[in-house]
This record gives sequence, structure tokens and C-alpha cells, in this order.
Amino acid sequence: MKIEDKNFGPDFKWGVSTAAYQVEGAWYSDGKGKSIWDVFSNTGGNTYKDQNANIACDFYRRYTHDIILMAKLGIPNFRFSLSWSRIIPNGTGKVNPIGIEFYNRVIDFCLEMGIEPWITLYHWDLPHELEKKGGWTNRDIIGWFGDYVALCIRYFGDRVKNWMILNEPMVYTGAGYFLGVHAPGRKGLNSFLAATHHSAMCQSEGGRIVRSLLNDAHIGTTFSCSYIEPFGQSINDGMAAFRVDALLNRLFVEPLAGLGYPVADLKLLQRLEPYIKDGDESKLAFNMDFIGVQNYTREMISHSHFTPLIWAKVIGADKRNVETTDMNWEVYPESMYEMLMKFGKYKNFKEIIVTENGAAFPDILADGKIHDEKRISYLDQYLKQVLRAKNAGVKVNGYFVWSLTDNFEWAEGYKPRFGLVYVDFETQERVIKDSGYWYSNFLTNC
Repeated sequence: MKIEDKNFGPDFKWGVSTAAYQVEGAWYSDGKGKSIWDVFSNTGGNTYKDQNANIACDFYRRYTHDIILMAKLGIPNFRFSLSWSRIIPNGTGKVNPIGIEFYNRVIDFCLEMGIEPWITLYHWDLPHELEKKGGWTNRDIIGWFGDYVALCIRYFGDRVKNWMILNEPMVYTGAGYFLGVHAPGRKGLNSFLAATHHSAMCQSEGGRIVRSLLNDAHIGTTFSCSYIEPFGQSINDGMAAFRVDALLNRLFVEPLAGLGYPVADLKLLQRLEPYIKDGDESKLAFNMDFIGVQNYTREMISHSHFTPLIWAKVIGADKRNVETTDMNWEVYPESMYEMLMKFGKYKNFKEIIVTENGAAFPDILADGKIHDEKRISYLDQYLKQVLRAKNAGVKVNGYFVWSLTDNFEWAEGYKPRFGLVYVDFETQERVIKDSGYWYSNFLTNC
């Protein structure tokens, strides 16, 4: 099947995504406060080769160049996040006017170049001063976050209509507050459960605040998701996969949809009860205009006697003799179709937008060019599955590639390269990859 832009319809939204901490740099400049990722990545042993994003892609100083590149490629929509600690250095209280002015310049230049800005309010870089008070485990964060959201709408809402509340809450709570492999590096079930409930409260409360202050806002939030299948044919493997799906794919979307936490299917969620106060359950729901689906792969699950509470383990792609990316994620395009079909069954949301999809592969710069055929194949195959879901009746109305440029990939450092544009992190030189030209040609092929 040959896919063209016109197959998706004239109103389909095409774009690219980035995140503040992964590209901006200027980590402690112009009044910015430290974030949990500033602290975590500057602490030895936490990231690949102890790398950090103190400079990253230097987007803070080079944003005009990158936005011009986007315009050159004909990409009409740009999803980026705001750094909470650049806007409010301590997380609460005094506002940093230089940070406000920076984002005003980014927004204004996007509009000048004919690019629609899509803002993510929280993409994992919590102000460190709030983490010192408990961060996402402290219920006060519902108020802290609400004040931050209101301030962002006040300063930017006159020009920005597309807002995403949280990015992948399952990842930052699980990796950051349970496993300790992401910032802030906490471990333990109680930290995870507290952070989970407070994040779920914030995703709906943030939506309500944006709606109350900006009547014509287009409001959403984003979810990480992987297609979950049992590794074997046994009943035990099937039940293990069912529990993992409840945890990874349903934990945050179902309370938002008014269904509550999937406690009946994952008993460990009964332990959320101490964190749920009177009236919370009704406040968890909010009718988002859209939900963002962020799918890259599938996971194969087997029963495990050695993993308490969930009794399951992931069988890594490297152990299954399948094609993988540099993240050791299986290349499995059908996962996109399956997840769009799954999320399309929730009736409370008007539409779905694929707010992230892409792949990290080794890139070799030769003669000023990068021939990244594997990335092109990946994007092509996954887009076919988006179209398949759309033709099956799913209201999927947008697709954003992760990412515009190579960037700092969290604990994996600079090794995985996801960008349509290559970045030499020593010189900050940008080189458009073949995949960038492919995407550009795709967008004009109608």
C-alpha cells in the first residue's frame, strides 16, 4: 500500500515533537532554576557515560535556526514543552521574566514561520526545589501545578491553542519514583503510588484550569503505550500480560475517562487507597479534546514467580531474535494499530493524535549526508498502521515524529539518535537526514 498525505484527509495534523530538557541546554542561565533532571544527570552513575543536557542541542540559543529548518522541511506543527524551572525557578513564587520572554520568542517565531505551536506543560523536568518538598509524592503538587498551568495560560494562551497537560505519566512515575532509573531517582512502591495518584489528579485538574481560562483551547494529555502480548501460550503468561497491560496502558487513561483505576484487574492498585481523599475519584475524570498516543513497540510478557505484586517479567527484544532499534525496542509496526484501536474505545475523548513515534538507529555522517534507510522504513511502516486504524474508524487526526533533532535521551544520554536532523554535539552543526527529506516529501505529496 502506498501512503500519501492526502490519504489521511485535509485536516490531519502533521508535526514533530521535542522536549525542553532534551534540547534547550542553558541549564542554569538567565535565572533558570535547577530541575530534577539537572541534578540527576549531573550526579555520577545515573546516565550513559555520565552525560548530561547542560548544553544538549543549545536550542535556547539556536531556536530560530531549528524552526527555520522545520519550515524548510514543510513541517506545519511543532510540539515542544515548557521548562517549569525556567519559568518559575523554585517551582512556586517568583516568576522569571527572562524565561517568559524566551518562550514568547519561540512562540512568536513559530507563528512568523507559519508553524503552529503545540505546548506540553510538563515533560518530566520538575523544579528541584519542589522535589526537595516531596515532588510528585507531595499532595501539595496539585496546587503547585495548578498555579504553574494558570500562569502559562496567562502568558501564552493568547497565541497558543493546543495544550498537552502531562507527558507519559506512567514513565516518569515508574522510572523516576519506583525503579529509580530516571530523575529524581527514587525507589519504592509507596513513592510510586503517591506520585501516580497526584499525577492523575494533576492531569485532570490541569485540563480544567486550561478550559476555565481559555475557552477555545484544544486540550489533551499524552500516554506512553506498548502493545502487550503473552510470550507463551500458558494461562499464567496470559494473565501476566493482562496485569502488565493494566499497569502500563490503562493506569492513567481510565481514571481520566471516568472509569477509575483498574483495581479489579491489578490488585496492587488497592494500595492507592491511603492517597485518595474524599472527592478525589470524581475529580480524576476530565473530557479532554484529544489524547496523545505515544507508541514505539510491543512487549512480550511471561509469568514470573520472582516479581511480587505483578508476577510478570518482560522478555527483552534482544532475547527474541527480532529486529530492534538502538533502544532494544522491537520494530513491530502493528503495535501502533493495536494501541490506536485500544485507545479508540474510550468514549470520553473527541480524537486521538499520535504525539510521538520514531526510532533510534545508528547514523553515519559521510560526505555531509546521512542515509538512514532503517528510520525511513520504520516511519513508513508505522504510518501505514496509523492509516489502517483511521480507515477502521478510529478518530486519529494527527501524527508527530519523535524527534526533530537528535537530542539527550534521558538516562541513555546522546547514544540513541531519534532525529530527522542529525546534531554534532561538539560543534552543534545540523544535518538533515534522508528521513527528514523523506518526511518533507511525504508532506508535500498531495
